[in-house]
Amino acid sequence: MPASWWIGFNLLILVLLALDLGVFNRKAHTVSVKEALGWSAVWISLAIGFGLWIGREMGRQAMLEFYAGYLVEQALSVDNLFVFILVFGYFKIPPQLQHRVLFWGILGALLMRGAMIGAGAVLLAQFHWIIYLFGAFLIYTGFKMAFGGESEIEPEQNPVIRLVRRFVPMTTKFHGEKFFVREALEPGGRLRYVATPLLVVLVLVETTDVVFAVDSIPAIFGVTRNPFLVYTSNVFAILGLRSMYFVLANIIGKFYLLKYGLSVVLAFVGAKMLLSEIMPIGIGVSLGVVAAVLVGSVLLSLLIPNKQAADGDGH
Repeated sequence: MPASWWIGFNLLILVLLALDLGVFNRKAHTVSVKEALGWSAVWISLAIGFGLWIGREMGRQAMLEFYAGYLVEQALSVDNLFVFILVFGYFKIPPQLQHRVLFWGILGALLMRGAMIGAGAVLLAQFHWIIYLFGAFLIYTGFKMAFGGESEIEPEQNPVIRLVRRFVPMTTKFHGEKFFVREALEPGGRLRYVATPLLVVLVLVETTDVVFAVDSIPAIFGVTRNPFLVYTSNVFAILGLRSMYFVLANIIGKFYLLKYGLSVVLAFVGAKMLLSEIMPIGIGVSLGVVAAVLVGSVLLSLLIPNKQAADGDGH
């Protein structure tokens, strides 16, 4: 890819993020469902428009690969939403502060995923056999997602959180949307910069995103090997994640079959990688399968009552 494409795309994203935080969301506030729907429409429209531009510049095949990568990453990001809900609930983060945490969390995620995508592309170029390792890992992850049970959020067991608390002085009080404040930690003590609980939440969001990226980035390499398409589809999916959270936070629990749909998607992409030299699966088929599985799992969740939830309500 021309260097100008990489530079231009990253400049575009920086401008969009600056407008988001510096203009449209300069003041901390509770994001309404209507506002979140509007921003979701904006990010999805931008992704669709960028895909059309890819089609014009690189051809139909590249466009379908971009859309497939975007759909896979957007779907796998649903797991991140569950974590956000649990983390914000655990730390009792006020609704008006959640947007700011997600903004900086997603900005950090873009930087870390960019590095991970670059490393993945280099490894695949130098050691082609890694594609089979990725494929086997995705099938294992899909199986674990379907049958491994639910995981609990335990911030005190997170090694990064423990490291931060060990070396960074912290206050126990929130100070609006600030991550650091000047405060005396003991009566009569000198003022110094200390971290607020909001920083702990941000660090937890960042570290859990790295864990999810270990699954999602190999999955995108399963639908396209082009680093530019992997990176741009990943970025657009992550940018839309924040607004999606505010849309789905109160209803995501209803889609109880979605995790099985996601596990099927991971297993399918893993199998596609393992069979890439024997029985290549076209990108059009891949896109259709992923979309059908995800839509089907959502519709079935709405049509078939959740017996576990019903039993729990009954008790």
